[in-house]
Amino acid sequence: MRKSKPKKRILLPDPKFNDKLVTRFVNDMMLDGKKSTAYRIFYDALDLVSERMKDTELSALEIWKKAMENITPMVEVKSRRVGGATFQVPVELRPSRKTAVCIKNLILFARKRSGRSMADKLANEIIAAYNSEGGAYKKKEDTHRMAEANRAFAHFRF
Repeated sequence: MRKSKPKKRILLPDPKFNDKLVTRFVNDMMLDGKKSTAYRIFYDALDLVSERMKDTELSALEIWKKAMENITPMVEVKSRRVGGATFQVPVELRPSRKTAVCIKNLILFARKRSGRSMADKLANEIIAAYNSEGGAYKKKEDTHRMAEANRAFAHFRF
């Protein structure tokens, strides 16, 4: 689209929790257009989370949201060519990109985990992220560390 920006699609909230963030998460997790399967995986994962985290007074959805908060990056590095050299320039993320990166990382590291079912893997990754550990949290920390190391090149911002 050369001149106009594409209009944002309106997401409907999910049927169980009436939350648009859940719908966005499920849409990113979905493979081959199988949305009902993706919803089942997500809801099963939240059931497992509530089962395993009985001692906390938070609901499974609140635990998931706190886990998402813990793995949401504030900055990322982008490659910028200046002269002959390529610099890693730290750039602050806009809110929509923050949630997109956070969701993608949680799903990616859940898929990489070992476990019997995707719901089990996702539940384990959510619990790990809630406790500030696991692959997705480590990825956020690495991103922040890299941005901090390249702070000297911040003046090359686009």
